[in-house]
Amino acid sequence: MAGLYYEEFQVGMEFRHALTRTITEMDNVLFCAMTHNPQPLHLDEEFSKGTMYGQRIVNSLFTLGLVIGVTVGETTLGTTLGNLGMTDIRFKKPVFHGDTIRAVTRIREMRESKSRPDTGLVVFEHFGFNQRDEEVCYCLRTGLMRKRPA
Repeated sequence: MAGLYYEEFQVGMEFRHALTRTITEMDNVLFCAMTHNPQPLHLDEEFSKGTMYGQRIVNSLFTLGLVIGVTVGETTLGTTLGNLGMTDIRFKKPVFHGDTIRAVTRIREMRESKSRPDTGLVVFEHFGFNQRDEEVCYCLRTGLMRKRPA
């Protein structure tokens, strides 16, 4: 397993994920189609020219999913039992087609589960940055993590 078990995390630990991703027009259009989101800010170039952005912006939920997704290989791959919640989600800057996104994860909190002795809860603090090192996404995510097998 590439993911870490609960005991392998430490509060303050930071991951600067090497995996990056350039977002394409197709990514944005397909995500909107799959989630039934007809927002013209994401899909209509002519409409978007008249907005403060002057162009289409990437669906923020795609951005959030991408930022969390690129963290999985180094943190939770095969060792998580699921997400328990995501809070404090914010999008400081818009993301556009052609932007390249990278992620940083910091371990914010940890505690052993009170109801499941073989698990612990880890609060991951995720940051997404574009190619200009501008923060585009932030999220606190609580994961239910497996403890190392006996």
